[in-house]
Amino acid sequence: MIATKGYAAQTKDSGLAPWNFDRREVGAHDVQFDIIYCGVCHSDLHQIKGEWGGEIFPMVPGHEIVGRVIAVGDQVTKFKVGDLAGTGCMVDSCRVCENCQHGLEQYCINGNSLTYNGLEQDHKTPTYGGYSNTIVVNEDFVLHISDKLDLAATAPLLCAGITTYSPLRHWKVGKGHKLAVMGLGGLGHMGIKFGVAFGAEVTVLSTSPKKEEDARKLGAHNFIVTSDPDQLKSVTGYFDFILDTVSAEHDYNQYLALLKTDGVHICVGAPPTPSALMAFSLIPGRKSIAGSNIGGIAETQEMLDFCAENNIVSDIELIDIKDIQSAYERMLKGDVRYRFVIDMATL
Repeated sequence: MIATKGYAAQTKDSGLAPWNFDRREVGAHDVQFDIIYCGVCHSDLHQIKGEWGGEIFPMVPGHEIVGRVIAVGDQVTKFKVGDLAGTGCMVDSCRVCENCQHGLEQYCINGNSLTYNGLEQDHKTPTYGGYSNTIVVNEDFVLHISDKLDLAATAPLLCAGITTYSPLRHWKVGKGHKLAVMGLGGLGHMGIKFGVAFGAEVTVLSTSPKKEEDARKLGAHNFIVTSDPDQLKSVTGYFDFILDTVSAEHDYNQYLALLKTDGVHICVGAPPTPSALMAFSLIPGRKSIAGSNIGGIAETQEMLDFCAENNIVSDIELIDIKDIQSAYERMLKGDVRYRFVIDMATL
């Protein structure tokens, strides 16, 4: 076994603290890479606090992981020692179901293996994430990272990036489309960057007037304060797509009114409480409300290659791992522009 250092929550009430554990030895098809940076996702906090159910403790969070390869199995063909590498939200899937066969491992019918707070495909071995110094992953779930990109700022692409890239690609958002991005945070700021890069006219919908300057710096063409009824009315029936990154409770019916005929409201944020959806918000304009998860492995690699070609990374604040609790507290207040990333050299 490989002795590993990390930060773990022992219970839902314990918070994070140093914890030593073992990774498996490098198998024939495995890649081991030392973790240089790990992004901090809002879901990390939800899960260590036991807010989503099904928790497996001790829990080592982190699924925005980048580093450098230090060992490969004797059957590995995709990586060599010294390569930059990354792993996102999954470390395996069943490989045989219809979705896996079509490159949609994120929707694995038999259940994929999440990078942390999940189980390996043996359905009994817990997975531990990137708040640690090293990780062992099957080569099919390891991603190539270009040395053209700022490595620390690349880490959040493995969750925040692919979560916004995938739906925009699926619905073929691009030139001639009017795209609204709801919410300007870790997901929203990537939605702006990708929407602009794909050629869409991008408008940010936000409750906070103070975010307009940042939105425009990120490339947004327009900004609407949703708490201003006149501003909201001015974009009724205006958008082809809404990319909804908001995880707080909100009224979907209000925003569906902003869509054109055949418009699509795409949910990537996950509010904690159910919402009432009125049929007549959809029927008159043949509108749709849809959801999207992360992307599959091939699509995530496609995104990373696109980012390397177009110099797209996340806007980040680099932190020491000892400051993770205060980072969580700031994240809850929206006090981060726009993603915390842990420098794992501080572990």
